[in-house]
Amino acid sequence: MKLLRYGPVGSEKPGILDDDGKIRDLSGHIDDLSGEALSDETLTTLRGLDLATLPVVEGDPRIGACVANVGKFICIGLNYADHAAESGMELPAEPVIFFKATSAITGPNDQVEIPRTSVKTDWEVELGVVIGKAAKYVSEEDALDHVAGYCVVNDLSERDFQLHRSGQWVKGKSADTFGPIGPWLVTRDEVADPQDLPMYLEVNGHRYQDGSTKTMHFGVATVISHLSQFMSLQPGDVISTGTPPGVGMGQTPQTYLKAGDKMELGIEGLGVQRQNVVDSE
Repeated sequence: MKLLRYGPVGSEKPGILDDDGKIRDLSGHIDDLSGEALSDETLTTLRGLDLATLPVVEGDPRIGACVANVGKFICIGLNYADHAAESGMELPAEPVIFFKATSAITGPNDQVEIPRTSVKTDWEVELGVVIGKAAKYVSEEDALDHVAGYCVVNDLSERDFQLHRSGQWVKGKSADTFGPIGPWLVTRDEVADPQDLPMYLEVNGHRYQDGSTKTMHFGVATVISHLSQFMSLQPGDVISTGTPPGVGMGQTPQTYLKAGDKMELGIEGLGVQRQNVVDSE
């Protein structure tokens, strides 16, 4: 299933994409895409619905982040060998963990704001993993059973804040609009192998990132198992699993986002995001 949330900011409703690409309203069956709605039991119930009986959402509504009430927005750094190389950093012995503020989360096609005083706002297409069942001390073998589904994430980063303003990376990762998620939450039964997903990102029509989850240093199951040794993972938590090469910081000369730029990014089977870049007010 391709699940989504549509409507104005703060008033989104749950929906599902039918075989004709039409949005069908799910609000008669679940309140939102969060918590218990992400469980295997609820997803099985939704999978059994006759979509033709659900109301069609007319027009072209705004698409919101595909998960509501995210408790933790966890990111994995330097998780692609070729990206670590372009960053001038060695591959880590264990997954590098950092967090983005959940207030950074926005819809997949909402505007991206460049923060005040920013000089190095960068892009990163990433595979997002949405937890559907609580996970604590899980094995790699069982890890994927705790996944509700997968989505596209743009892990936007202000490199000067991230690397030169002291402290952890969170400063450069958490500005408002720095976490577009969606358009869809694609349930795990529709993703045969999360380690074989082509992904790309373009700015103003130029393709900067053209990679695949095949080159992840630590795969999805390893990441989930590893995280669960240090914290419990709860339904609705989002894990952003790292980016392939081609970020602005890795260009010669380095290239960063500016107001007026247009981004397009996607992962095979998980949909496409399109964002206009503006200066923050």
